[in-house]
Amino acid sequence: MPRLFGTDGVRGLANRELTADLALGLSQAAAAVLTQGRHADENRAAGRRPVAVVARDPRVSGEFLTAAVSAGLASSGVDVLDAGVIPTPATAFLIDSIKADFGVMISASHNPAPDNGIKFFSFGGTKLPDEVEDRIESYLGKQKLAPVGDGVGRIRRFADAEDRYVVHLLGTLPNRLDGIKVVLDCAHGAAAGVSPQTFADAGAELVVIGADPDGININDGVGSTHLDKLQAAVLAHGADVGIAHDGDADRCLAVDADGNIVDGDMIMAILAVSMKERGKLTDDTLVVTVMSNLGLKRAMAEHGIEVVETKVGDRYVLEALGAGGFALGGEQSGHVIMSEYATTGDGVLTGLHLVAEMARTGKTLAELASVMTVYPQVLVNVRGVDHHRLGENARIAEAVTEVESELGDSGRVLLRPSGTEPMVRVMVEAADQPAADRHAAALADVVKAELAL
Repeated sequence: MPRLFGTDGVRGLANRELTADLALGLSQAAAAVLTQGRHADENRAAGRRPVAVVARDPRVSGEFLTAAVSAGLASSGVDVLDAGVIPTPATAFLIDSIKADFGVMISASHNPAPDNGIKFFSFGGTKLPDEVEDRIESYLGKQKLAPVGDGVGRIRRFADAEDRYVVHLLGTLPNRLDGIKVVLDCAHGAAAGVSPQTFADAGAELVVIGADPDGININDGVGSTHLDKLQAAVLAHGADVGIAHDGDADRCLAVDADGNIVDGDMIMAILAVSMKERGKLTDDTLVVTVMSNLGLKRAMAEHGIEVVETKVGDRYVLEALGAGGFALGGEQSGHVIMSEYATTGDGVLTGLHLVAEMARTGKTLAELASVMTVYPQVLVNVRGVDHHRLGENARIAEAVTEVESELGDSGRVLLRPSGTEPMVRVMVEAADQPAADRHAAALADVVKAELAL
């Protein structure tokens, strides 16, 4: 039986794969697991019930899933603070801020509206490690906590959830955003209320798009996965910068005044250099995944910044940040983690600090982004192959060595098996696009020939 939890919680087609029954059972199982530990013991000793923050993005299915999750928690003796529609990083912040025992975010991030997901956070607002998720999954179908009388949890509205988060975000800024014209694309998602409010309070001149969620239009042609509307709006309004979130606002991508895309690697390069200049980059180190562009690593070396690489996935970036006590890390996709202020990727926080750097330096986003040269990067997904045999195939290893030898220091090769389907991802970077295309196609052919099912 496949593992229920994926790389970022439990996701699926709402009301088919992710049902109210499953949401109820998951929350009951999570209550049994996440109310263990010293903080929960202290609560019990003081006669207090455990507390969980529950929030969601605007998907219509989030309404019944929130009800099911809240019912499961309350029936297990957990008091629920319903924060309503807020970003995923806001949920993580609130859990830590009020010292809740844990929290639940109901969102499928950048996925289309029919999908949804359930993500759990532990005490402190941190993501759960695999072993804790496995324990929750193992509790499904077992005897649940079933208190009676005053042991049953209560469900209350977290009335000032947004205000707390906005105050927190504003308090992180090194300077105001006055004089910068910003187009915000909120993806008709969880940031539709809080992001425009925060940018306006910080002094930015705003044009807002993608901020009219109706429950079914989340990520529909807008947001960080559809940047064309943001690019057009920046040009039409003569804005200095465009900022795009995804559905749950844990990502940030940007567009400069000429409509050029500034991805997560470029944003991290800008922030890393700025933080080093201001003495805020712990050990002058940036944490990235193996998918980050070679140009980012070259740029960081030129600025005396060490780069630590992890496997693909923001959870691995978070682990490395915590292990090393580092301040900045993230992914090319726009998950940027500023660990002094957040326990997860925060698209609103990232966007604010990117625009703050423009205001601080008086430079355009294009000037700031020129700190790194992006190497052409080609990714080919080779489907229908036995990805489990990738590491043991001598012909593939030989082909990779040949390409690496030809590229030398001007490129790199990365082959990754998919964790969920029979597929191998072939990534090639090179100094020019034709070379990247040619080598990626050739390696994909070898993978297909050697590993065909």
